[in-house]
Amino acid sequence: MFEKLLIANRGEIACRVIRSARRLGIQTVAVFSDADRDAPHVQMADEAVHIGASPSAESYLLVDRIIEACRSTGAEAVHPGYGFLSEKSALVLGLEEAGVAFVGPPAKAIEVMGDKIASKALAESAGVPTIPGFNEVLVDAQDAVSRAGQIGYPVMLKASAGGGGKGMRVAWNDDECREGFERASSEARSSFSDDRVFIEKFVSQPRHIEIQVLADHHGNAIHLNERECSIQRRHQKVVEEAPSAFVDEALRAEMGAQALALARAVGYTSAGTVEFIVDAERNFYFLEMNTRLQVEHPVTELITGVDLVEWMLRIAAGEELTLTQQDVGIRGWALESRVYAEDPYRGFLPSSGRVQRFRPPDDAKGVRVDTGICEGGEVSLHYDPMIAKLVTHGSDREQAAQTMLRALDRFEIRGIQSNIPFLAALVQHPRFLAEETTTGFIEEEFPEGFSGNALSQDIIHRIVALVAVVHEHWHLREDAHAVMPQTQSADRVVQIDEDQYAVSVVTDQDAWQATVEGETVSIEFSHSPFDSVIDFYADGNEVTAQLRRTGARYEVFHSGASVEALVLEPHSAALYHLMPRKVAPDLSHLTLSPMPGLLVSVAVTEGAEVKAGDELAVIEAMKMENVIRAERDGTVLCVHAEPGEALEVDQQIVEFVRESSA
Repeated sequence: MFEKLLIANRGEIACRVIRSARRLGIQTVAVFSDADRDAPHVQMADEAVHIGASPSAESYLLVDRIIEACRSTGAEAVHPGYGFLSEKSALVLGLEEAGVAFVGPPAKAIEVMGDKIASKALAESAGVPTIPGFNEVLVDAQDAVSRAGQIGYPVMLKASAGGGGKGMRVAWNDDECREGFERASSEARSSFSDDRVFIEKFVSQPRHIEIQVLADHHGNAIHLNERECSIQRRHQKVVEEAPSAFVDEALRAEMGAQALALARAVGYTSAGTVEFIVDAERNFYFLEMNTRLQVEHPVTELITGVDLVEWMLRIAAGEELTLTQQDVGIRGWALESRVYAEDPYRGFLPSSGRVQRFRPPDDAKGVRVDTGICEGGEVSLHYDPMIAKLVTHGSDREQAAQTMLRALDRFEIRGIQSNIPFLAALVQHPRFLAEETTTGFIEEEFPEGFSGNALSQDIIHRIVALVAVVHEHWHLREDAHAVMPQTQSADRVVQIDEDQYAVSVVTDQDAWQATVEGETVSIEFSHSPFDSVIDFYADGNEVTAQLRRTGARYEVFHSGASVEALVLEPHSAALYHLMPRKVAPDLSHLTLSPMPGLLVSVAVTEGAEVKAGDELAVIEAMKMENVIRAERDGTVLCVHAEPGEALEVDQQIVEFVRESSA
C-alpha cells in the first residue's frame, strides 16, 4: 500500500478521500489555490502545497503543478476525486512518466470513455444498446437543426467531452436547437477546452439509472448494484438514491452484465460508473461512462458496506479484488441530497460569499454529511456551487426519506443562500413518495420555478403552537421576578403573512398545550427551547425546527418551509392592520445582475427595441452560463456593463426607458 497520497482536488471530495486514506494509515497531501488557502481539506491533510491562483484554469487544471507537488512532497500516488483533472488522460500520462501511481483507470479508458462519441461507438461494438442519433460532431447550429429534422424533436445536444450537466441542452424546435448548440458548445469550451457537440434523440419519460463497477488489474470485475439519479435540474443531479424502486432483480442483473461487458471492452480498472437511460417499458440505453468516483457514491457505500475510495486505493496499489458478485447485497435504502449554494427562490441563481453560520446535522445513526465548508469560510464563484452532500440511510425508502427531511430541517446555513428548502420540497413531494419520478420531474412539477414549500394547515398550526410556546419560555426567562408556576396560561395572536391565529397556551411544567383556532397541539421539548435548532414532539411526533428570534419576531424553518411569525397581544393584534407598510422602490426599468459572475456577452445596444423574453446578457458563474432575458417589452436607454466585467449582485447591466417618459 502507498505511504503518501496526494489529492488533486478540493472541497468535500478531497476531505472524503483523506478520511479513507487516514484510516488505511496513508499520509495525505492537499493542494490548494489562493481561494482555498484556509479551506478544510488543507487543514485535514498532513501536508499542503499551493498550486496557483483562484481560477481553476490557473491551479487545479494544471497537470504540471500537480506533478511538481508530487515531486516536492514525495507522494507516491494521486487520487483525482471528480471534476477538474479526474478524467484527463494527460494527468495519467504525466504521472506515469514521473513514476507516480494514478488512483483510477488507464489513460486509454479515460480517453475513450471521456469522449461521448467514441464511447458510444465502443458500446455499440460491445453489444450495449445506445440511444438513436448521429454519432458525429456537429459543424454548426444549422447542421444541428438539419440533423434534428432527420431524428425528430425532441433532441438532446451534448458536448462530447462534457460532464456534470454542462454542455447539455434539450431542444423541442429549430430555434431552441440553434440556441442550444451555441450554449452547449460555449459551456463545453469554457469547462473542458473542447467545444465539440453531437446530437441524439431525447428519450421521453426517462429514468437516469447507473451501475457502479469495480475492476482490478487481475481480471476481476463486479458491479455494486444501481443508483437512480432521475431527479435533475438542467441535467445536474439533485437527489439520488440506491437502490432504484423502478429496477427489479432481472433488470438489475441485465444492466449489471452490460456495464461489466463495457468495462471489460475498454480494459477498465478501478471504480467507474456506467450510466443508462431507461424508458417506461424498462428498455435501457447506454448514456456514458464516468471514469472516476461519482459524486453520489455514498448511497452505494451505505447499502453495500463497501468503501469505494479504499478499493480504488487498493486496486491502484496492485491488490486483487477480494469481493465477489455474491458478496454484494442490498441493505436498506439510501438517499443523497446535494446541497448547493444557490437561491431556489430566484431561479436557482448561484450564491457566493462568506458563510456566517454552517452547522450540518450531526453524523448520527442514518445520517452522513460530506462537506468541504466550515463556518467563516467562503463559497467562491470560481468553483462548483455544491457545498455538501447530505446522505441518509434507513431500513426502507420511507424511513430514509423521513430521516432526510428531519436532517434538512436541522441543517443551518447563513450568509449565503442554499437550496435546502427545495430539497425538502422534493423528498416530501407526492410523486417522489409514490416512486414516480423521471428526469422531467422537476421541470414538470415546478414549471414556473420554486416559490416555496406549501404547508398544510396542520403544519401551520404546529408552527404557530411552537412559536407561542417558545415565546412563553423567553417571556419567563427575561422576567427577572418571574417564578415558573405549577400551571400557566396565556392568550396570544401569532401573525404569519397577512393571517392571524389566536392561540391559548397552557402548561403544567411537564407538557405544553397550545390551542390554535380551536385545535389543540401538544408540545414537548427534547432539549432546550432556546436553541437555534429545536427538537420537539408535536402530538407525539418527533420533529425539528430552526428558530431565530428578534424580540417578538421569529424566523422559523420547518418541514422545508421558511415562515416569519410575529407574536402579539390580542389587543395589539386588533390594531396591527393600521401599521404603515414599507413600499419597495420601482426597479422595473433596470436589469440587475442576479448573481456575482463574469459578464460573457451583452446582446443589446442603446436604443434597441426589446421584446419580453429576448436575450439581454449571458453571465458565467460557478462553471455555468446563465442567460438573462427581458421581463417586458421596452427600449434600451443605456448599457451599464461590458463583456469581460466581473459583476456583483444587483449591479446594473441594462437600463430601459421608463414607461412614463417613453
